[in-house]
Amino acid sequence: MKGTEFLWSQRHFPWRVMETLTAAAPAGSFFPSFLLLACGTLVAALLGCAHRLGLFYQLMHKVDKASIQHGGENVAAVLRAHGVRFLFTLVGGHISPILVACEKLGIRVVDTRHEVTAVFAADAVARLTGTVGVAAVTAGPGLTNTVTAVKNAQIAQSPVLLLGGAASTLLQNRGALQAIDQMALFRPLCKFCASVRRVRDIVPTLRAAMVAAQSGTPGPVFVELPVDVLYPYFIVQKEMVPAKPPKGLVARMVTWYLENHLANLFAGAWEPRPEGPLPLDIPQASPQQVQRCVEILSRAKRPLVVLGSQALLPPTPADRLRTAVETLGIPCFLGGMARGLLGRNHPLHIRQNRSAALKKADVVLLAGIVCDFRLSYGRVLSRSSKIIIVNRNRKEMLMNSDMFWKPQEAVQGDVGSFVVTLAEGLKGQTWASDWAEELRQADRQKEQTFREKALTPVGQHLNPVRVLQLVEEILPDNTILVVDGGDFVGTAAHLVQPRGPLRWLDPGAFGTLGVGAGFALGAKLCRPDAEVWCLFGDGAFGYSLIEFDTFVRHKIPVIALVGNDAGWTQISREQVPCLGSNVACGLAYTDYHKAAMGLGAQGLLLSREKDQVVEVLRDAQQQCRDGHPVVVNILIGRTDFRDGSIAV
Repeated sequence: MKGTEFLWSQRHFPWRVMETLTAAAPAGSFFPSFLLLACGTLVAALLGCAHRLGLFYQLMHKVDKASIQHGGENVAAVLRAHGVRFLFTLVGGHISPILVACEKLGIRVVDTRHEVTAVFAADAVARLTGTVGVAAVTAGPGLTNTVTAVKNAQIAQSPVLLLGGAASTLLQNRGALQAIDQMALFRPLCKFCASVRRVRDIVPTLRAAMVAAQSGTPGPVFVELPVDVLYPYFIVQKEMVPAKPPKGLVARMVTWYLENHLANLFAGAWEPRPEGPLPLDIPQASPQQVQRCVEILSRAKRPLVVLGSQALLPPTPADRLRTAVETLGIPCFLGGMARGLLGRNHPLHIRQNRSAALKKADVVLLAGIVCDFRLSYGRVLSRSSKIIIVNRNRKEMLMNSDMFWKPQEAVQGDVGSFVVTLAEGLKGQTWASDWAEELRQADRQKEQTFREKALTPVGQHLNPVRVLQLVEEILPDNTILVVDGGDFVGTAAHLVQPRGPLRWLDPGAFGTLGVGAGFALGAKLCRPDAEVWCLFGDGAFGYSLIEFDTFVRHKIPVIALVGNDAGWTQISREQVPCLGSNVACGLAYTDYHKAAMGLGAQGLLLSREKDQVVEVLRDAQQQCRDGHPVVVNILIGRTDFRDGSIAV
């Protein structure tokens, strides 16, 4: 072995040196061979230990002990490079450097009254902008308070970045304040979880998290940022290293370890690094798959399309998707974020009797929607129908296909891009008009039923169907609708139509109560020129009431309509007939409008005087346009769902 080769092997691969020397030793010389092996193992262990302690890295990358920079600035720089405009938070000492740095870089920091609201707001931003929504909360209970919202984002497939504070790297698992195993908590909920252990790792970790949130099937990601990677060197040094010189061997060893740990935390911390977005990995359907779907649909007599939220994901713009759906010319149902894609009263948009329509269709395209409870696990699909399903997530795409339904063609790929390509392949194809007219006739019959319900007298207060019909009539074209509730919101879903694409926000398949204030907050910040109307049940409004303090402090005008029937009525409808008790289902006709006024918002009451409904709603609109958040407390009556109820 040549000299230079020997030195290279000795430096980087010490076990090769041992092999060489052992092979060169005389036969039978066991002890020298064993000694050499032991020495080599020791050298390897020492080198590994030195690497783990960061000693090699510190030789090449120095620590700037005089710098007042901090890790929060690195976080803010990455967020700005990714186009993040808003950071939602509830303040805590663990994350203060992030908040201060974001404010300095022009990222608007919006603090809420509960951490779950911050994540719901980030979720709304993600859905409406097609980018990553960002929330930052403090360690321990600050993070546990977000779990429901993170799970909701996971099921709704929203790209949300949650930044969480944590105890310092040396104090984790040692009983520090608010220190828990946060990674174990969020791994089942997030696509990507990472804990940053050195300041220099902040930038690459956040870039990886941002690309993970948007690639493949979008979803939430979590990055844990211990307090000692966020604060400046001089503060961390003061907290970590003893001020007095050590006495005794053990004390000196401990001090050396702490000083080295500190140096490794900050070595190379402020060196320039790429901060911008990494390329996304978005699955696409193959041309062969698209062609097979073209052939199936071209032979259809009664085709039907069901579009779900995935259809509105980037990179396909909503207007291009709408053009593709119109080019297809196939009647369609719209769900989730796809609501409003075709605007109001479009001839291709069928709104009622979806189950019956699916049974009659001979070809069904499920685009971005899955066979979960919303489609009765696939049982609403006819066995004789040919089913085409397209989804980014293969596991979800094939859900329940082993039991109740079978796809003719299952395509894993981006839904919007698939629909656009499919429309191009079917350009010029037409279908019999009597099929669409049959579906529209069913719509008209259901709408007539609602008109009759609107005239049904109620025992007390207002008829909710009539109120919602009037709401539908006065909503402007720039409205964004946020819905949060059960009975009242279920009725609204049939009667109140979004005015365009990306103008409807509901929790999604998780059915989470409490999304309203957070969604409204994110929506109004993203679309300041839009009117944001929140339709609440009175039960759900209890989660959001305190956030009217947030709306007032941050001057964010929204309109909340609270359908107040003094109960958890959606539950009561089933519980009372089945089990004979209304226990835990009763609420009061609470003065929610007065509570909102106590928080600085405007409050209005609607009760029995039906002729004042439009007048009060117009008043709420005007106050909102004047910059005030408004709560309209609408006292509504109840009827029995089983006997032709008002609510649906």
